[in-house]
Amino acid sequence: MARPDDSFLRSLTMVLAPPHRAGMPFIIGGAVVGLLGGLILGAWLFWLGLFFVSFCLFFFRDPERVPPARPGVLLAPADGRVVSVVQAVPPEELGLGPAPRWRVATFLSVFDVHVNRMPADGTVLRMAYRHGKFVNAAFDKASEDNERNAVAVRLENGQTIAVVQIAGLIARRILSDARVGQRVRAGDRYGIIRFGSRTDLYLPEGVTPLVEVGQSMTGGETVMAELSRASIAAAPTAAAMAAP
Repeated sequence: MARPDDSFLRSLTMVLAPPHRAGMPFIIGGAVVGLLGGLILGAWLFWLGLFFVSFCLFFFRDPERVPPARPGVLLAPADGRVVSVVQAVPPEELGLGPAPRWRVATFLSVFDVHVNRMPADGTVLRMAYRHGKFVNAAFDKASEDNERNAVAVRLENGQTIAVVQIAGLIARRILSDARVGQRVRAGDRYGIIRFGSRTDLYLPEGVTPLVEVGQSMTGGETVMAELSRASIAAAPTAAAMAAP
């Protein structure tokens, strides 16, 4: 049984987690400007630099996550709040067909961890970056209009999912480390969006989400959906998947 202070320690560990490498230019730059500016122009610039560095350390924090040891589940690709659960066609550029499937959209505020994680084990099939607008990522039209980076993943049972990083009102930079043909594991880090954003998860056809609008997600840990037992049993072996 967990001790009463376990949740506090976990929260403290998350806040004090080391920063993602994408934040290092901001952290180092803010520290240099604060120190040198404070010496030359006055203490106000030092305190301004300290505030900026503290904010960046918080925003770019990259805590460890422990995916649940459950086969056949799809995990949240990001921290944040579910703002939409609807049926929609995956981004055309991924070539996953015109059939609608369930899409779960998670909005990340500036207070959420912004490191994106893979929802399941599989292989990256396709990646596509599309330029677009920067409207509020909490709006449903952001999925269609905003700048985005889409990734299609073939699961080990042969089904496909799509994970889409979407820039928001403030966000202007989407980073992704995923590569076509790469084998990924559930909970793996694969990218980050700077300063407010949205992440959409398109479930496999026939799979129903287990989450609702308003729920809070923990990337790499919260279960968003469960694959059918039949599809898990029918999963091809590694040798079969590697065969031409």
